[in-house]
Formats: sequence, C-alpha cells, structure tokens
Amino acid sequence: QRYLLESGGGSVQAGGSLRLSCTASGTLNFADYAMGWFRQAPGKEREGVACISGSGAYNSYADSVKGRFAMSRDNAKHTTYLEINDLKFTDTAKYYCAAYPRRNSCSTSPSAYTYWGQGTQVTVSS
Repeated sequence: QRYLLESGGGSVQAGGSLRLSCTASGTLNFADYAMGWFRQAPGKEREGVACISGSGAYNSYADSVKGRFAMSRDNAKHTTYLEINDLKFTDTAKYYCAAYPRRNSCSTSPSAYTYWGQGTQVTVSS
C-alpha cells in the first residue's frame, strides 16, 4: 500500500507564507514518482498548482501561482514541499498532494495522478 500524508496547512494572514509538506510511505519507490500539488476551493474544480519530476530536475507551475509558489522534494526523506509566499485570499482551499510514475517530467493535470493524499486546509484571512 502507498500513502501520502500532507501537513503544514492552517490559517494565515494575507501576505504571509506557509510551507506544506507531503510525505510518502509504503511500497512506493519515491524517486520514480512525479509529485503534484493541487487545490480545491468549495464549489470549484480541483486545480493543479505545481508539480515536480521524480528526479527533481523538472518543475511546472500554474500561471496563477508562478513567482509565489515553489515546489521541491527530498527523495531521501520521501517528502515533497510547497512553499507559498505572499498568500492571497484566492489561495484559500484544501491542498492535496498526489503521485504518479514519472521520473523525468511531470503534469499539473489531476487525471495523470494515481495516488492522492487526504489534503490539508489553507485559509487566508485579513
């Protein structure tokens, strides 16, 4: 079995920063899997915001978050991170990490992903 566990969400003032973490456990060979971060606000579709290849050499970001979000991974710790800076009210959502087998590229399309975490809530307040 393979598990993804997100952490680091919370309530933050606009303009602040957060770092989300996602740790994989189980039989997943972490370095062989591309990782993605997605978010879903109430009443909206799930949106891919960032991804990183299994090797860590390739990243992709949604246009809406470029310059404010940074995704990284530590394959030795089976963990991926999402740094979110200059938080905006529109960043309020439940954030999910996901994985699929891909070492040298990645996709921000939810349909590409095989394994999903349960999500962590990010709420931006004034």
